[in-house]
Amino acid sequence: MREQQNFYYGGDYNPEQWDESVWLEDMRLMKKAGVNYVSVNIFSWAKLQPNEETYDFTTLDRIMNMLAENGIGADLATGTAAPPAWIARKYPDSLPVDADGVRLLPGSRQHYCPNSEDYARLAGALTRKVAERYHDHPALVMWHINNEYGCHIGECYCGKCQTEFQVWLKGKYETVEQLNVSWSTDFWSQRYYEWEEIFLPGKTPTYANPNQQVDFKRFMSDSLLDLYKMERDIIREFSADTPIMTNLMGLHKPIDGFKWGAEMDLVSWDAYPDPYDEIPYAQFMAHDLTRSLKKKPFLLMEQAASAVNWRSQNGAKTPGIMRLWSYESVAHGADGIMFFQWRASQGGAEKFHSGMVPHSGDEESRNFKEVAELGQELKRLDELVGSEFDAQVAIVFDWENWWALELDSKPSDLVTYMRQLLAYYKVLHRLNVRVDFVHPNEDLSGYKLVFAPASYQVSREFADKVASYVEQGGHFVANFFSGIVDENERVYLGGYPGAYRDVLGVYVEEFAPMKRGTTHQIQTAYGDVDIAVWEEVIHLRGAKAIASFKDGYVAGMPAVTVNQHGAGTAYYVGTQPDTAYLEQLLRDCLDAADITPPFAVPAGVEVTARQKGETTYYFFLNHTDKTQIFDIGGTFAELINSENISNFMTLPAHDVKILKK
Repeated sequence: MREQQNFYYGGDYNPEQWDESVWLEDMRLMKKAGVNYVSVNIFSWAKLQPNEETYDFTTLDRIMNMLAENGIGADLATGTAAPPAWIARKYPDSLPVDADGVRLLPGSRQHYCPNSEDYARLAGALTRKVAERYHDHPALVMWHINNEYGCHIGECYCGKCQTEFQVWLKGKYETVEQLNVSWSTDFWSQRYYEWEEIFLPGKTPTYANPNQQVDFKRFMSDSLLDLYKMERDIIREFSADTPIMTNLMGLHKPIDGFKWGAEMDLVSWDAYPDPYDEIPYAQFMAHDLTRSLKKKPFLLMEQAASAVNWRSQNGAKTPGIMRLWSYESVAHGADGIMFFQWRASQGGAEKFHSGMVPHSGDEESRNFKEVAELGQELKRLDELVGSEFDAQVAIVFDWENWWALELDSKPSDLVTYMRQLLAYYKVLHRLNVRVDFVHPNEDLSGYKLVFAPASYQVSREFADKVASYVEQGGHFVANFFSGIVDENERVYLGGYPGAYRDVLGVYVEEFAPMKRGTTHQIQTAYGDVDIAVWEEVIHLRGAKAIASFKDGYVAGMPAVTVNQHGAGTAYYVGTQPDTAYLEQLLRDCLDAADITPPFAVPAGVEVTARQKGETTYYFFLNHTDKTQIFDIGGTFAELINSENISNFMTLPAHDVKILKK
């Protein structure tokens, strides 16, 4: 496989939207901005194929040749993300159907059913034409399949999808009887006798079968993945050593990222933090998650130079923030930074989405100057390419658990996966603790401390893995409503938290969810602490209470516990405490696991590291609006400014430095 040598910098390039008189100006400005890599042909299907019998590559030929002549690499897309209008007219059944039975129309994008045979046939034919024509083109650096799968159509409820769902279920369960057991269909007289009796979990009188809903989400993610694999396999017939990928969307619920990552040569994602967020932790978490899909560097395939167009209020990135957040991605494993898009569009639905080149075309605009300055800086960072991210802490992440946890008919709709994950991730990020995300199938032994917040759906195999991990000296943290059901949405009997009960050394008799907006307290070694969302009746079965509830009928009962299990420890947090206490608790967990950050820095300064061989690269990012001065305890080479820094670092507001050791 062709290996990346240089740090990639550029954006989505859509010259077909512009008169060719603009193209040469684009090349000049790209060189000024340090651009060496652009994505092309993402939304060009209608231009390439005016009807089913005709292909016209004249424009794409000129674009690819122009890029090669100017030394700019092409991330060449297959063009299949937005089918032409003639497909909808000729093959109306290729259009998706929503849960209300409404067939969605063309005039937007991604208007295809994931199981449409006509869409798949035509997309495959176009992919073959593109791969055959450009597989040895000198501009080609990478293949880009489709675009943001599942962004708008994560589910389809057409008749074809129903038929294919029945086929998928037969492949998974083999017999209807096994499906009945797994779906608990004796409840509410839902038993099936023939595969053809099974509908999609669309509009029902009340709650649909839980495991049917989860299986449908599994099926839809697999259906989209099958489309990706179809195009990938066609490309491989012509292009054996050029990387193939698609752009994922980070914390994107419809797509099982770990499954998808396994099918890609590298992973990329599109990050759009809200400039109104002081620190967009969810986007930062998605960097770590995306890198973790393959435990390798990733590409930031899209971001905005400033504002987007699709929020209710689209804030601009203030001076220095685009640069700071770009380096945040590099600090967490990105080997390339891309924007949507190169030049802000004059027309169309995203014309008010910022581009690297603004509508004014002004080279002296703040927007373009910041883009160009970043591009020139990144030229000095080629040695970072391929460096690894070494984490001692893991957070368990499972898309199937996400789907199951947030189904209806639960004790509290305040318990959501992202909210629980972010509560722990934010604290770890603030404490400058490097984090990987792990799938339940992965090995845990390389981590000193593992968190599994809101791990509601847990297999017996993973529970046994956790028990063995802790017995051998690992440290494990779970919180409320975890370990409750197996992968078939069936409750573990014998008391909550079911699958984790023994390793945690507790037995939860009953849940006592709190009303929205209610605040109670727990008593801790650090004083009384506010809690929200959840209380429960916890009995100790070997564990030791380190905090207790103070209100209502659970007053005096354990709220937070720790259990010695073999050579390790397991913590259980039976409520949602305030951030200050959670930070102190996590400090205690980190101390027990002997984990410390590499440098002591002021609050608001982030430190993380990447490694290549014997070399370590330390990233310092100032997320505050004040200059910070602190001791670094030695002399280091600084990469961005090519200088040496000794003993004390002065880090201006929103600035970044990379030290090499």
